[in-house]
Amino acid sequence: MAGSKEIRTKIKSVRNTQKITKAMEMVAASKMRKAQDRMKAARPYGEKIRNVAAHMAHAHPEYTHPFLVRRANVRKVGVVVVTSDKGLCGGLNTNLLRALTSQMKAWEANGAKVCATALGNKGLGFLHRINVEVVSHATPLGDQPHMERLIGPIKVMLDQYAAGEIDEVHLAYTRFINTMKQEPVIEQLLPLPQERLQTSNAAQGPSWDYIYEPEPQSVVDQLLTRYVEALVYQSVAENIASEQSARMVAMKAASDNAGSVIDELQLIYNKSRQAAITKELSEIVGGAAAV
Repeated sequence: MAGSKEIRTKIKSVRNTQKITKAMEMVAASKMRKAQDRMKAARPYGEKIRNVAAHMAHAHPEYTHPFLVRRANVRKVGVVVVTSDKGLCGGLNTNLLRALTSQMKAWEANGAKVCATALGNKGLGFLHRINVEVVSHATPLGDQPHMERLIGPIKVMLDQYAAGEIDEVHLAYTRFINTMKQEPVIEQLLPLPQERLQTSNAAQGPSWDYIYEPEPQSVVDQLLTRYVEALVYQSVAENIASEQSARMVAMKAASDNAGSVIDELQLIYNKSRQAAITKELSEIVGGAAAV
């Protein structure tokens, strides 16, 4: 059995760790609230621009944007990987990267090469370890996403798609469901899937038409580019909210486990101390009896 001094040292060490995890839990709870508000605030813009893009897709203008054209032969796939910059958030990044690895194996089995844009340190390090071509990246993202930092890396991927170097672009991130549940998602970004371009009254077959100024090509180019950027920004906001939620839950579990470890060590310490006292009493009684 370990000595009393060694057990006291362990208890002190675990108690100090518990203080750190408790502080990190409180910080994550505060950041989670702000991240959720930021995520909800971005949704109305994304929904509105989605409706406009859907209406224009059904308007059938004389110009068809490459983002709407599905290619028959998929030779190369690009994926935008959104992860956190830091760890200590449970299985958040692990679950997403495991799902991404499985999906990349499926793409490669179909004869398609894979390249990636990494948003976040964890995803960038993972892609380098498995030797995936990284065409652009943005790190660190911080606690608040900034559109001006995301536009550059995303534009590299969009330009390659428009030039025909990439045939599909997918988006991998963690969707925020609630504080206790976050879901890894890999969805198609380009060409824009038809389900994204459905409106609530699309089933009624409305006839949409627009007057384009100065010309359809420039209007559609700007609108669909802004739409894709809004999707990426929303995914980053969702991932940050998921990160803070997962970190808060992980740190709470760590604090609770530290409390359990302290209780167990305290019990061992009490038993060791009691055994030492009993031994000393036995020695005293034995010595007195010998005299």
